[in-house]
Amino acid sequence: MDDFRGIADRIALDIARGRLRAGQRLPPQRAFARRHGIAASTAGRVYTELVRRGLVVGEVGRGTFVRAAEASPQGRALVETGPAPVNLELNYPSVPGQSELLAPALAPLLRPDALTDALRPAPADGTPHAREAVSALLATGDWRPDPGRILFTGNARQALAAALASLVRPGGRLGVEALTYPLVKEIAARLSVTLVPVESDAEGPVVESVRAAHRSAPLSALYLQPTLHNPTSVTVTTGRRLQLARAVGDMALPVVEDRVWAFLRSGAEPPLAALAPGLVHVVDSLSKRVAPGLTVGFVVVPEGREDREGREGREDRVDAVAAAVRSGGWNAGAFALEAAVRWIGDGTVARLVEAKRQQAGRRQELVRELLDGFAVRADPCGYFAWWELPAPWRADGFTAAAAAHGIAITPGTAFRVDPRRTPDAVRIGLASAGEPELVGALRTLAALAARGPRHPHPDGQSSRPS
Repeated sequence: MDDFRGIADRIALDIARGRLRAGQRLPPQRAFARRHGIAASTAGRVYTELVRRGLVVGEVGRGTFVRAAEASPQGRALVETGPAPVNLELNYPSVPGQSELLAPALAPLLRPDALTDALRPAPADGTPHAREAVSALLATGDWRPDPGRILFTGNARQALAAALASLVRPGGRLGVEALTYPLVKEIAARLSVTLVPVESDAEGPVVESVRAAHRSAPLSALYLQPTLHNPTSVTVTTGRRLQLARAVGDMALPVVEDRVWAFLRSGAEPPLAALAPGLVHVVDSLSKRVAPGLTVGFVVVPEGREDREGREGREDRVDAVAAAVRSGGWNAGAFALEAAVRWIGDGTVARLVEAKRQQAGRRQELVRELLDGFAVRADPCGYFAWWELPAPWRADGFTAAAAAHGIAITPGTAFRVDPRRTPDAVRIGLASAGEPELVGALRTLAALAARGPRHPHPDGQSSRPS
């Protein structure tokens, strides 16, 4: 059994990320075993593995301590930190000249009279100008949301939380893909919502898996990322979207469609909202299109259906989401909302979107070149890649080894819903690092993956003490 190595991987990751610091004492092995629900003999194997990797040192009579980086006989640290950290975990795209594009629209807001209005709180339904502008921004193909059904939050996370809070009561069940956006897991935990994983294949979520999950105990809603799924990059095919739309219609199952990354694909596939207009809540924002520091989130509330007594339910649904926005304190700031309207209206957002599409394409070319030969799933339009690691690498161990070389990546465990199914994969974010740093990081990661966990240094030197 290799279970002890998985536990060692997690401890190694804690050390790499600074949660366990040099000189810190680990608990006695029996206490460690009780804390992790393992046998004392397994705890002993974990500690032996950490010593083998050069991460801890045992001192007779004193205990086991996290080891500080020491120089090897060749003058290299046993655990290297690299010349500078490269963050491939955060994923906020930025393009050259972005600030220069954004600044002109803000200048008029700095006049005292305009600033007074801009610093007031914004209602959940924003302003008529904002609703019209965002309706035009989100339009794709034949789908253009009704401006009267658009609500605003401070960012996409808040938009998602408001939509889910309005649909799923505490104790309710939310269907999600087996690998899902980590923040959905956090939101569900805060709302006391149970996540129910559904299976996916190369075309997207498997319809029968959704139906089976709903049959076992009714789902309150379904959360999906049909376009550029994070982390796998899968975009649901048009045929599968039609099947999903029919299925949720049959079950009267509300859907939250996350389209935060969809702007990168120029509307090739119809949104689920166009196929099931009475059930799908669309969540989107400006954070990826523009910048994370001054952003606005959007919720497009679906058209209402008549209830059994023939009453129109549209206003009730809008009101329910708006109430969730207010109760969560998730309203957009009026300054950010006004800036967004100006950026959309003067073409700034469109120019940034085009620049980011081109940048994402260039960075995907780097992935294809530098990770050639590995099992990497990515979309030519996307800003991330899903890397299924070669054996015997494990996700947490590879993440820890990358961190020791100054590279932050996201282990597949961060996305899993069922803890019993651990993917040996990592997500590589391509948006936040500069291209020269990205090239160096990808080369280092490729060498690291090829060497294996017993030889984590790119030049082949083992991290084992000599």
